[in-house]
Amino acid sequence: MAKPRDLNDLGAFSVTGQAGEFILREGETGTDVFIIQEGQVEILKQYPNDLRQLAVLEAGDFFGEVSLFEGQPREISARGATEYRLLRIDSASFDQIVREEPDIAVRMLRTLAGRVKERQDADLRVAKAAPAAAPAPKQEEQPTPVVPPPAKTGPLRTLLIEPVSATEFDLTARPEAIVGRIDRATGFRPEVDLTELDTKRTLSRRHARIVTRGNDLFVCEEKGAHNGTFVNGERLATGAEVKLTDGARVRFGLVELVVRQR
Repeated sequence: MAKPRDLNDLGAFSVTGQAGEFILREGETGTDVFIIQEGQVEILKQYPNDLRQLAVLEAGDFFGEVSLFEGQPREISARGATEYRLLRIDSASFDQIVREEPDIAVRMLRTLAGRVKERQDADLRVAKAAPAAAPAPKQEEQPTPVVPPPAKTGPLRTLLIEPVSATEFDLTARPEAIVGRIDRATGFRPEVDLTELDTKRTLSRRHARIVTRGNDLFVCEEKGAHNGTFVNGERLATGAEVKLTDGARVRFGLVELVVRQR
């Protein structure tokens, strides 16, 4: 059996490069995960008409975990946005790290779930933006009849608004959204990111969950959230789902938002 590598010898895992250099390419095989020590790395995905940037990762973020866990070809490309220094961890070394620090695997799986949803949303935006087929040429110009606009149908536009700063969070067409703050160690970013508003750090990273069913909106506090979640001044029990109506005041820790449905 091969002797385990010394995880304290970071030089054995270090990779450096320049801005514009590809670290990995979509479709390649590989089972390494990369952790950013210095610099920035942009994550890219090839769509039919262009190579599109999905995210820019910074120190403390990681990428390449899908191939590490599943042994599948790379789903994305990664390229230096600046000069960078990375830790390149192979599967054997990762297994060793997880045995010593099992919480790392849990954090990676949470981040992976968030990134899968982000990529699905990006694919949906690209599909909606695809140009429609050109109409057939007209045989003869005819006067354009005046047609009244159709009545507005479909789901309401749902917003969470912070009254003082007028910051808006659009929940329209989101069946589910996490409320919390950024976890820079794992790269997790909630859909309702209150990091800038939570100046006293009263929120948990995954503080609460907002669920949309039709035109109805519900909030549920996540297990382990700190400093409570309140609807119109009433504190929620952890795990209890409460319906939100237009004008409801919802407080997460010390950050209060107002529900608006239009």
